[in-house]
Amino acid sequence: MKSEPKEQWDNPLDHVDRQLLDALQRDAGRSNQELAAQLGISPPTCLRRVRRLKALGLIERQVAILNPQALATVAGPGLQVLVEVTLERQNTDTLAAFEALACAHDAVQQCWRVAPGPDFILVLACRDMSHYQQIGQALFTNHSNVRNAKAFFATKRAKFSTHSAPLAL
Repeated sequence: MKSEPKEQWDNPLDHVDRQLLDALQRDAGRSNQELAAQLGISPPTCLRRVRRLKALGLIERQVAILNPQALATVAGPGLQVLVEVTLERQNTDTLAAFEALACAHDAVQQCWRVAPGPDFILVLACRDMSHYQQIGQALFTNHSNVRNAKAFFATKRAKFSTHSAPLAL
């Protein structure tokens, strides 16, 4: 197995790497040529840097962010739910078990362990209220260690971003 040169893994991110990560977070659908032109670097250099950032694990994956209003016209409005989950017992095993259960469910878009307050915050994407009830049954009611699940139903998405502020350093 061929390993990467040690220097590639030891070098911190430079200004161009940070600009590239910032640009990809804002719109990963641009071509390599467009990104290179925006950053003032050659397309081969841009591609090499993107591959390096992926190899370093900084770019986890590239996805499409759907427009909820446009999607609602073809698939129905859907239901976004934010849920605070408090467990009865919070030892390492029970936290890991609930996290694994939540992360394995397709309707769970985000799963956050938080403190203080509830143990988890989940963001769910549901077809409708009936679908939410099925998810609640699977994740909260059938899970003996869930003490409390408090749901908040989204009425409007005012902002959604994939941009990470620490890149501005």
